[in-house]
Amino acid sequence: MRVNRILLSSALVVVALVIQVSVLARLQLPGAVPDLMLLTVLGLALVYGHVGGALVGFGAGLLADLAPPADHAAGRYALVLCVIGYLAGLVKPETGRLKSATGPMVVVAAAALGSTLLYAGVGALVGDTAARHVGLGSLLFTAALYDLLLAPFVVPGVMALARRAENDPLAETGSTAKATDISSGWLSGGTGLRIGSQRNGLRVKAVRARMARAGRIKGVKRL
Repeated sequence: MRVNRILLSSALVVVALVIQVSVLARLQLPGAVPDLMLLTVLGLALVYGHVGGALVGFGAGLLADLAPPADHAAGRYALVLCVIGYLAGLVKPETGRLKSATGPMVVVAAAALGSTLLYAGVGALVGDTAARHVGLGSLLFTAALYDLLLAPFVVPGVMALARRAENDPLAETGSTAKATDISSGWLSGGTGLRIGSQRNGLRVKAVRARMARAGRIKGVKRL
């Protein structure tokens, strides 16, 4: 991944994790918890593609696995977000821009359901039966509902920041200014560009003067 992608993804993931742990996890909502980490990974995957989405998802999930107060096996959420990030990146638009909000909302709903099922499935393999006590149906419904309500406030902003980092307008402005400075320096540094144009102008003026003289001489002879 590019340096700007790594820096932006790391900053967004850390901010999302802090809000997830300190705010959303303490709301005590019925059923699931709004998954801000998932929405951040989805927004980045829709811009970076399947490879970038998988890498961001794995890093974000691993950070969530290690951050307190995590009560599950390390690597469990990393696997879930890695798979979700990869799949979300596969539906990345070719132009990088979305024509409507229908596509992203469908992706969010599918990701919320898929991540909940995958997380519960991996938990069943390692002996975690918490999903059975809460009720898988309730978890699926509330996860999709909360993420869909939160998505319009998160996914578009994350995608806009990712596109801006990809375009890198500061770098383009700097390169343009540098090219302008270089061109002006070449012209004012005596490279022969102006001298050549001046010489060509003098030659043209000399030819015109000779033609004028020849015309005058011919006119005098005719008289």
